[in-house]
Formats: sequence, C-alpha cells, structure tokens
Amino acid sequence: MKEETPRNRRSQKAKAPSAATKSLGPVSSLEEHVHADWWRRIFGSVYLKTDADVIDDQRITAKEVDLFGEILKLTPEDRVLDLCCGQGRHSLELVRRGVRNVEGLDRSHYLIQKARSQARKEGLTIRFREGDARKLPYPADTFSAVMILGNSFGYFETAQDDMRVLREVQKVLKPWGRVLIDVADGKYLRREFQPRSWEWIDKKQFVCRERCLSVDGQRLISREVVTHVEKGVVADHFYAERLYSRQSLTELLEAAGFSDVTFHGEISPESERNQDLGMMERRIVATAVVRKEWSPVRRRKEQASHIVVVLGDPTKPDLLKPSKVFDEDDIYTIDQLKSALRDMQDYQFTYLDNHDTLIQDLLRAKPKIDMVFNLCDEGFSNDATRELHVPSLLEVLGIPYTGAGPQCLAYCYDKSLVRGIAKEMEIPVPEAFFIKPEDKAFELPFAFPVIVKPNVGDSSFGITQRSVCHSIEQLVDAISEIRERFGYEKPILVEEFLTGKDLSLGIIGNPPESYRTLPIIEEDYSTLPPELPRICGYEAKWMPDSPYWKIRSIPAELPDETEKLIIEWCLKLFERLECRDYCRFDWRLDGAGNPKLLEVNPNPGWCWDGHLAKMAKTVDIPYAEMLDGILRAAEQRLRLQSSRGEREENAAADPPIST
Repeated sequence: MKEETPRNRRSQKAKAPSAATKSLGPVSSLEEHVHADWWRRIFGSVYLKTDADVIDDQRITAKEVDLFGEILKLTPEDRVLDLCCGQGRHSLELVRRGVRNVEGLDRSHYLIQKARSQARKEGLTIRFREGDARKLPYPADTFSAVMILGNSFGYFETAQDDMRVLREVQKVLKPWGRVLIDVADGKYLRREFQPRSWEWIDKKQFVCRERCLSVDGQRLISREVVTHVEKGVVADHFYAERLYSRQSLTELLEAAGFSDVTFHGEISPESERNQDLGMMERRIVATAVVRKEWSPVRRRKEQASHIVVVLGDPTKPDLLKPSKVFDEDDIYTIDQLKSALRDMQDYQFTYLDNHDTLIQDLLRAKPKIDMVFNLCDEGFSNDATRELHVPSLLEVLGIPYTGAGPQCLAYCYDKSLVRGIAKEMEIPVPEAFFIKPEDKAFELPFAFPVIVKPNVGDSSFGITQRSVCHSIEQLVDAISEIRERFGYEKPILVEEFLTGKDLSLGIIGNPPESYRTLPIIEEDYSTLPPELPRICGYEAKWMPDSPYWKIRSIPAELPDETEKLIIEWCLKLFERLECRDYCRFDWRLDGAGNPKLLEVNPNPGWCWDGHLAKMAKTVDIPYAEMLDGILRAAEQRLRLQSSRGEREENAAADPPIST
C-alpha cells in the first residue's frame, strides 16, 4: 500500500517482529476482516518499509512540496498544519524552505516519534503532536492553511467521520484560509486497481497484496501480507479506504462549509521500485477556501479598551467601486483587518457596518465604548461626499474617535482648496486652473501635457489614462467624459502633468509632540507599455485586467535635500489642515526634480495592501503594528492611555479568583 498515515490513527509504538506472525491464509471476503479502527494498528515500522519507495524518497517529497507550496502561495509567516503528517516528511521539508510556523499532527505514536527525532537531528523548530483529526487540539482561527497529504483522507468507516474531520479543519482555519487535500483518484482506482500483486521491498522481504471493492462500492479493501525470507510472515494487514471522485469530494467539502473548490491536476510518484503504487498511483489535488466570521476574542474588560470599529456598509451600493457593490476583495480586505486586530492584547474590538442602524447602535454601546476606530472611508451610506458625516455624528454623540475631524475632511476633499492653502504656505504645487460647472469655454495658461481631475473626491475616482492630455481635442474629450460620468454640476481641476517620480509619504502620530514619518515610496512604472501615461489612477487601484494593475510601490531614491523638504512640508500641512493620528501626502517631481504637492489624504486607505501599509512594510513594520500605531496615537491625543493604565492597576490590585 502507498498511503500516508491518517490523522485519526492512534497506533501504539510499533517494533519489527522478531518471530513470524500468524497469517489467516486464504479468506473468502476481505471486507469481513477489516476492523473499523484498522488505522490504529497498521502504521509502524513495517509500513515505513512497504511504502518506503514513496514516503522515504526525499526527491519525491521535494517535488510534492514544490507543487503544494506553489498552489498555496505559502509565505514564511503563514501558519500551516500538516494533518495526518505521518513521519513528518512534508512538514520538515516546508521548514527547511523557510516556512517558520508549521505543525504536524498524527494519530500514530510511532510515526510522531520518528518525526520529532528527525527534527531534533536537523535542528529544525517544528511541533509534532499526537491527536485525532476528528477533534483537533487547536483554537479556532489558528492556521492559514491545512494540508492533508499523501492519501491520508478517507480512512474511517463512515463518510460522516470524514465530514467531522473537514468541519474541524474549517474551524481551525482562519477566514480565507485554505485546505489542500492530496487524495487517491477514486474514479480511476475503481477501474484500474490491481486485484493481486507482489513486490520485493528489500533484499529479504516482499509484500503480497489483494484488493477488492467493498459491497457498497465506496471503499477499496486491501490486504498486505509481508514475508521475511528467514522469519516467515511478519504482517498480515487488512484495511479500507474511501474512494473520492472530484464530484464527491467537492460535495463533501461544500457540505463542510468550504467554497471555491478547485482541482489542480493529477500527480503520481516516480517510484524507483515502480511496481505496485496502489492508492498512490494516481492522486488528485484539491483546494478549498473557508469563508467565515472571525471567532470572538474574550479578554478581561478591566484590562482591555473597548474599541468599536466603524466600517462601510457592505449591503449598500458603492459607486466608487467598479461593480458598484462590496465584492469578494472588499470582504477579504475586511477579514485581513480583523485578523490583524484580533491579536492585540490591549483592545477588545466590535464592528459596526449597518448604516441604517448606526446611530442607534452607537447610542446603545456608548457607555461601554472607549473609542471608535473610524475606518469608514467610504462615507456614511457609502457616499464619499458624506465621509465627514461619520466623525460629525461621533462628535454630536460625544464619542472619541480616531483620525481626522469633519473640518479636515471637508478641506482635503476639495483639491483646489488644498492647493490654495499650500500656496499660501509657500509649498509648491503644479500649475493649474479651475473649471466651474457653468464654464463653457476656457483658456489654457500653461503648456501641454496636462491632467484632468474631478476637483472633489478620492480613490482616484475619475482619473484614468485618458485624463492625461497632449492636445486641445484630448482635453475637451477628457472634460466631457468627467462631466458625463460624474455630473455637469461638479467642478474640474486641470493641472500641468508632472513627468518626474510619483511619490507618497505617510505620517502616523500627531506632530509636533509624537509622530513617525514612514519612508517615502515611489510608483514603479517600468512594466507599463511606453504609450501609456505614468499615473497611478483608478485603473491601478480597481481594475485587475488593466496594465496599470502591475504597478508596484518601491522605496524612493531621492536626494537628501529633496527628502528633507518633502518631510518638512508634510509636517506643516499636517498641522495646518488639522490632520490627526495618520495621514498620507502625494507628491510628484517635475522634469527638473522639484517636488510639488498633489493631494493630502487624511484617514487614508487602511487596507493591508494600501500605500500606508506598503510604506510601513519597507521598514519591517507589520500591518498589525501599523494599525496599533494609529490606535495608540489617538489614545495619546485623547489622553485615554491613563484611564486604561488605571484599569490595569486596579485589576492588578484585585485578589485572584479561586476556582
């Protein structure tokens, strides 16, 4: 047999027998001799010999890990469970390759001891433990990926037990986590299994196999008789494995709460013996995604600040998004946020996103709220013009919150207004002119090229490759397109198009007392076709099929004097515009390398792959730490840290609770 160990086995430590084992001889029915818990007994030293041509071949293991790693796109930070890990061959290989957080679980005491011994021998940090896959010993939302490899699925007598395994996997996976199952191709084996075979497994031992389908046709029944030329029969094993086709495995996964079931072709090991590959002869590889809510994290109230996170409303239209609604990427982004927040020990988070009941929900929760984490950059009811309504509401209700106030958001929503304030402060801006809704004609006071933008808005709404114009005809067309798409009552800003580096700088904190400037990043346009304008507009942020989607952000290389000027001007604008806690500033160099301000973004995009997170990542600040920095900046500004400290002191003074 060529199957790896299952999660469910609890075999005792196996030793190679010193004397012959009694064999049953010929039997009329293989199925009658299969114990319901056959997997408790079979996985020991004999198994490692009968299947050594596959499970003890490092070349085969490396090739499989190449495939599985590519399918799952594993990173060093991902936490991975190798379920039914056997002697840990896949787990160990993953850790060798730099995946730091791998755990292995198997029911076989013998195989787990082998795995631990090999890890110690190589000096690898990896946890192996014994356990039953139907009741996993891990908290909910623990792993990014769970792998069930080497045909280690379908060992139980009933499909209901297989379902229990998958539901346990669903529980321990994080939202958007993935399960990968490498299992025998049941449809193929029903047709092609070998009823009888034998092969030498070493110079003194050979194995004879018998196989047949179960009465219900759902399992393949197998018998292995292992014989030593000097000692006689050393093992006579019966076992049964459920045969899953693509269809039946898909149905089982979906019934267990998984979605997006995908099959990644077929694999077959290149065994050096290459005689009877059995259940490993042809396997299918399937992945599925778990979509669920994060499990609540309970902390002692006196030790954790209660933070209410206010978000956009996923049930309402959002005209800024290409599909006009919250899509899968938006839900994934929110789940990444919840993942980052849930491990913060100083906070207890709840989430509000129903804007129809937002006022009532806030009033009801107000006595218990320490602060609101205002991440509703979509605006109230997903109306970008009403982004300032959320902090206005919080101020009316007397609830402290993170980020900019209504006045700051109103200022910065108007690009022309920000330009005027910057010019007043002697901070350079591009040449520009303003087109009012009633204007039918205009004069261009500077040379082409120019860029045309809606004067109000964010998320690069209305800025596309057609916004960059090199002629009067293109300019007229661009103005007409904006008016037709966004309304003739909206003012338009026409700026000189700067051809130098496209830059962004972030600040977390509150100047001048306590703040941190994040490194300046620039947009790398090297992948764009030469005929496309170098801009990071709507297509780069919202359209995966566009060439602009491939734009990357990289650390900017600037002269020291230029970098100092940009930082100095950003700090001045932060205070003048009354930004709070965090902000992003967009700049561009002209042809001579002089920086000019494009936009100020209070409450900038907070998502895990946004510009602020990219800046933080360049200096090894994880996403969760970036969010924590925003919260602590707001706490310090609002003088909330002292009240939490008092709660912690009171908690420390309380006598311990006896149980």
